[in-house]
Amino acid sequence: MNGKILPCAIVLAACLPCSAQDAPAPRFKAVAFDYFVIFNANSVVPAVEEAFPGKGAEFTKAWRAKQFEYGFLRSITHRHADFFKVTEDALVYTAEAMKLDLTPEKRSRLLDAYLDLKPWPDAAAALRKLRASGVRIITIANFSPKMLKANADHAGITDLFDELLSTEVNGTYKPDPRAYALGMERLKLKKEEILFAAFGGWDAYGARHFGYTTYWVNRFDLPTEELGIVADATSNNLEGLLDLVLGRR
Repeated sequence: MNGKILPCAIVLAACLPCSAQDAPAPRFKAVAFDYFVIFNANSVVPAVEEAFPGKGAEFTKAWRAKQFEYGFLRSITHRHADFFKVTEDALVYTAEAMKLDLTPEKRSRLLDAYLDLKPWPDAAAALRKLRASGVRIITIANFSPKMLKANADHAGITDLFDELLSTEVNGTYKPDPRAYALGMERLKLKKEEILFAAFGGWDAYGARHFGYTTYWVNRFDLPTEELGIVADATSNNLEGLLDLVLGRR
């Protein structure tokens, strides 16, 4: 090198593989995830099937629908409750509606299943790619703090999040605009600097109506909600989201 000292930036660039040097800057500074984009909502089915043989899928679908219905009703009537309590109330209602005997032991075991959900196969790798690119990662989830932490801890991915943010902190549920606003408040970023990743079509609607660029990770390949507002992009996995955030398309 003829005795010259090269600037650190030049030395670092020379050491990086071409792919790293050529990688475009991320299009967003942060991604806010709904938790079911990361964790499979149907991973409670085996526990339900064990409790109520032959009813696993049907019961789980009805239970989940009642969870969010209760969340919407409590939000509209300003009667907030911890989402774990909402989950328990929805469980009790579903068992009664389906005329099934929900013993105390079954109730406890089924509620525990919501503390140990299984992550989607592509979730951890996608989170690591985002972090490696300098993208901040949070949740904006109706799940209570207890539910958020227990699931992340059990899956061993807690350290991949900058914050496990629950709408519990301001007593709201999505799709209340105040719930989505938490992302901007906690990240100290502008709305256009954050991408919201939705699992439910209703959540994609809510986030897009709020003003976030919204990616709908439509894991169950459901039709778009007929509400007049659609997500900016969609797929049934996280690859498309990575392409969008990391500037690969």
